[in-house]
Amino acid sequence: MNYYLLVYGLYLPTTVLLTLWVARTLFTNGRTFLVDIFHGNEALADSVNKLLLTGFYLINVGYATLTLRSTDTIRSYQSAVETLSIKLGTILLILGAMHFLNLYVFYKLRNRAQAYARAYHS
Repeated sequence: MNYYLLVYGLYLPTTVLLTLWVARTLFTNGRTFLVDIFHGNEALADSVNKLLLTGFYLINVGYATLTLRSTDTIRSYQSAVETLSIKLGTILLILGAMHFLNLYVFYKLRNRAQAYARAYHS
């Protein structure tokens, strides 16, 4: 059996599905922050949200595609599972890091917008 095809066949669809799930969660819940940051300008918030979503997809699917290749020797189900777990674990860590990076960016933008609003309305 070609264990490489097994790893590839499980890795890429799982990675794409995880990326879609995280991206959809960020897109849906991030909108509220963006509307607040842009002082109720929903059109601008939605536009920025779509741009962030596109960048998120490009980075994560691009990285997943780059790491599809395996240099490990895969000669058994055990080594296939180990290789797959390393690949998926890496992608999960990257998705988590991207999630927290997005939250940090939203936080900083919101703080900046609130500081500007306080200074402007004082």
